[in-house]
Amino acid sequence: MAKKFNFSSDLDSNPIFRIVADAAKELNLEGYVVGGYVRDLVLKRASKDIDFVCVGSGITWAERVGEVLGHPVTVFKNFGTAMIKHEGFEIEFVGARKESYRHDSRKPHVEDGTLMEDLQRRDFTMNAMAVSLNDADYGALLDPMDGMEHIREGMIRTPLDPAITFSDDPLRMMRAIRFASQLTFDIDPDTFQAIIDHQERLKIVSMERVMDETNRIILSPVPSYGFKLLFHSGLLKQFFPEMIALHGVEYVDNKAHKDNFYHTLQVLDNLSQVSDDLWLRWAAILHDIAKPLTKRFEPGHGWTFHGHEDKGARMVPGIFRRMKLPMNEKMIFVQKLVRLHLRPIVLAYDVTDSAVRRLLFEAGEETEALMKLCRADITSKNPEKVKKYLRNFERVEAKMAEVEAKDHVRNFQPPVTGDEIIRMLNLPPGPIIGEIKERIKDAILEGEIKNDREEALALLLKIAQSKGINTLAINK
Repeated sequence: MAKKFNFSSDLDSNPIFRIVADAAKELNLEGYVVGGYVRDLVLKRASKDIDFVCVGSGITWAERVGEVLGHPVTVFKNFGTAMIKHEGFEIEFVGARKESYRHDSRKPHVEDGTLMEDLQRRDFTMNAMAVSLNDADYGALLDPMDGMEHIREGMIRTPLDPAITFSDDPLRMMRAIRFASQLTFDIDPDTFQAIIDHQERLKIVSMERVMDETNRIILSPVPSYGFKLLFHSGLLKQFFPEMIALHGVEYVDNKAHKDNFYHTLQVLDNLSQVSDDLWLRWAAILHDIAKPLTKRFEPGHGWTFHGHEDKGARMVPGIFRRMKLPMNEKMIFVQKLVRLHLRPIVLAYDVTDSAVRRLLFEAGEETEALMKLCRADITSKNPEKVKKYLRNFERVEAKMAEVEAKDHVRNFQPPVTGDEIIRMLNLPPGPIIGEIKERIKDAILEGEIKNDREEALALLLKIAQSKGINTLAINK
């Protein structure tokens, strides 16, 4: 006989469950906690989203709970659902339902149903469990699809035939891989084969929904696992062909370049050990994205990817736009890191003050993020090589700290502004003002003068004199 599980003590740790249960009893409704909250109870993970299902009207139930709590209720009549926000929780109510789909849409036709029909329509067995809120069996786990056993096995399965589950709602294919990546679970072989068979159905899903799942995969503990599943299932090529192009090794004259797809995944994993910043992880994904377009074989030398950092930076806005990622400072951050990711590596071989100043000037506030990316970019199967490169990086970082302490160029502000140059030299606005500003900036970055107003003014005087400009007002 299967073991019976009861979560009444877990429910009683949060007063909301008794309030919701009492409202269901008052309305003579059968009520249950379902879905992700139950899964996370089993996995002992915190969850801020609670889904309640009743056999009857979920909206009526929500309105009664809203009255008790004194909270407004947001009603979605088209979907038969209602939502309340309470003490940091998002609480959703819905009546048990069954669904049917057309082939060309992931929007279902919904009808009232039984609790069993409601659980069967869910994406995975681990999300098809319910906990009773009814007096007769309060806290009891209802698990008709063996979700508890599959969680114990670390296995993702669909409640029904996976071909039906994924054809009906193709986003569930992305969710399967996202859960596998987040929880380090396996995907049942038949379930994974159904993803392969239905991969092209992903095209009917909006890019926003696809990217929401992708970003969750990127933020998982070992994101390469999720990306390998995306790759081998065929889903990745449906929305990210640029990353697919990184895959593979080419040989000429017995010389091969590394597989840039798997290198990128290693960089992503390395970075994920030190940062949970989504956009820094995106920089890792895109840092070599232009290598397929810049790949050349040079006889006597081997494979080269000259300019891939600049080409990659130019590709970033187009990729973000197509993928419906934010076209704001997040994109600019990623673009900057892609463009600069080789610079610290070059410095490791020739650490000059002027080169360090220019890097600090260009990286600015993103310097630490850039150095994290560059450290993560050190991948080799030879541990001695990795140690050597990391030692070189330590020299670069020490030099950067020394130069920054001395010259303060990371968040560079010109010691003399354009308006001051116009006023001091009694010149009209024009290209010459920009030329003078650029000359002063270059002098500071090259170490000709310090990042100091007096030295900048002295240089301004020399520049003006060399251009035959009247300098009588410069010291006023």
